[in-house]
Amino acid sequence: MEDRLKKWRLILGKHTDPEQSVPLSGDELGKDQVLEALYDSDRKGNLGSTMPKVNRWLGDIRKYFKTSMVQVMQQDAMERLGIEKMLLEPELLEAIEPDVHLVGTLLSLNKVMPSKTRETARKVVEAVVRELEKKLSNPMRQAIAGSLSRAVRNTRPKSNEIDWGKTIMKNLKHYQPKYKTVVPEQLIGYGKKGKALRTIILLVDQSGSMATSVVYAGVYGAVLASLKSVKTHLVVFDTSVVDLTNELHDPVDLLFATQLGGGTDINKALTYSQQLIKSPGETIFVLLSDLFEGGREEEMLKRAASIKASGVQMVTLLSLNDQGAPSFDRQNARKLTAMGIPCFSCTPNLFPDLMSSVIKQEDINNWMARHHVESKG
Repeated sequence: MEDRLKKWRLILGKHTDPEQSVPLSGDELGKDQVLEALYDSDRKGNLGSTMPKVNRWLGDIRKYFKTSMVQVMQQDAMERLGIEKMLLEPELLEAIEPDVHLVGTLLSLNKVMPSKTRETARKVVEAVVRELEKKLSNPMRQAIAGSLSRAVRNTRPKSNEIDWGKTIMKNLKHYQPKYKTVVPEQLIGYGKKGKALRTIILLVDQSGSMATSVVYAGVYGAVLASLKSVKTHLVVFDTSVVDLTNELHDPVDLLFATQLGGGTDINKALTYSQQLIKSPGETIFVLLSDLFEGGREEEMLKRAASIKASGVQMVTLLSLNDQGAPSFDRQNARKLTAMGIPCFSCTPNLFPDLMSSVIKQEDINNWMARHHVESKG
């Protein structure tokens, strides 16, 4: 009972216990002080905006709380206290627990980052990216390999293209005991060796609200680019369009080449990306955007309809993170959905399975229902 009271006292703050009827001691007092500095009504007076105080506070939360909680509190501190600019100090960066939200914040500060901080910032970004690659790479590779296995098979091979091993295994049910042979009713060939079977275009909105989505898109783009079975393009945009396909070999360099925080011209980005489509029936087009168009909205919708009508498989992701899309243009989402371009948010863990489903040309609405993903159209 006493432990429960102390837990609630820490959650609610000291102002809920003016008579100090729930005594705290040791680490409990330390936890109470760091929570008070961030969450109490006079928090700015407690934590302030000077680097020594913030640096000490960052060290304290790492001492008292688990890593997952530390990351939440760091994010709250950046939002509540406006300490983003303090991240331009290398000493402060070294004290922070790296996570995807921090990477997004650093990328948004890229333009104003002093040279003395850039090296430390790069180490932080690289640490997070490598961790994400470990987590996300294998699921994506397995999903793509599995979904393309049918595409690799050639069911109408020429005589010199027949894979006799797979053909015999496929037709064992047609074994004729009298003749001691297998009747190969279905031939299986080696297929398109050494050729990319699908083209994947990732068109990524780099406006400030899309920061964590940009990070995940960059990492997944690099993983896809490492696969010979697909040809991957990654294009980012705000009011201008930048093709970062040549940077996909290094996702850290790629992320630092983005310019988070600008406006949005989706129509211009779609116009550029449409030129990359060579075989519409074998192209997958993923637009990652909150759909707030700063350019010509009607032209944007016409361009999207044109891409879809050409035979391209196209989806719109309103976000690619674990938080969903808190704000997006609902009207544009409805109009794109009406064209047959699904609009929804996707978590990073589900993205490989989504790509597998698109490659196999499954009904995306069925995929969404299977994974309890809500359509935003």
